[in-house]
Amino acid sequence: MAAPAVLSLRPAMEEDRSRLANLLHFETYVHRHLDWRQPLDWLGQDPYFVLETGERLSAALACQPDPPGVAWVRIFAVATRLDPAEAWTNLWPHARDSLVKLGVGSVAAIPLQDWFVKILSKSRFQHVQNVVVLEWAGKEKYQSETGNLWNLRRMEKADLEQVHKVDESAFAPLWQNSLEAIKKAYEQSGFASLIETEGKVIAYQISTRSSQGLHLARLATHPEFQGRGLGTALVKDIQVQASRNQDRLTVNTQDTNTPSLRLYQKMGFKHTGDRFPVYEYQLA
Repeated sequence: MAAPAVLSLRPAMEEDRSRLANLLHFETYVHRHLDWRQPLDWLGQDPYFVLETGERLSAALACQPDPPGVAWVRIFAVATRLDPAEAWTNLWPHARDSLVKLGVGSVAAIPLQDWFVKILSKSRFQHVQNVVVLEWAGKEKYQSETGNLWNLRRMEKADLEQVHKVDESAFAPLWQNSLEAIKKAYEQSGFASLIETEGKVIAYQISTRSSQGLHLARLATHPEFQGRGLGTALVKDIQVQASRNQDRLTVNTQDTNTPSLRLYQKMGFKHTGDRFPVYEYQLA
């Protein structure tokens, strides 16, 4: 009888790039976080571990904190020859210890496959909420509008530091974006706009464009200016763009985010029925 394969664990290195790409693109058991960055962009940032079986790369786990204090499971990929639960059992304790040393308070994941849901549940990740998807299929000819005190305009690169400050103030830590993530989002956007007053950014949205249409990826209003219709004005502006190009328009938000759900439903968005669970593990 052949001896069982010996697994060895080590940090991922730049030299692993091509083998990691193969693991991510050609294997069955692959979790990829919906992120502004590509999975291989995280190489060189901890924690990022791989498992090897002899000369072969068998699994990888990456869950870098960004912004500091909160981490997401960015990548968990396992070769078909290895049981995913076994791979996780080998990788997760080392990633968890690294996150504790980095001062991270919680780590979260949005598992899209049942096999990963089972692994997370057995590791004491808690199902805390769901991300739900809504779609606007209206053809109303909205006109963009804001109050006399506000100026709605296209976002520019020079605005990103102020946009980040709005983002940081408007979201709970788990859902905040770092400045680097905001920059990546802007670079990949199809339509990004903001509202300012006296040169200060107070609300913004970033939408992506694909063959499926427009997707409202990010919308935030500074807490001091919430409840004044700024979110409504930004959404109307996106609907103008969607109507002009006959685009499908989608958005997703947490099922616990009552203000956002109320806004989107008021603006004619309907639930698609798609929902994705959010699991969280408390480190501190």
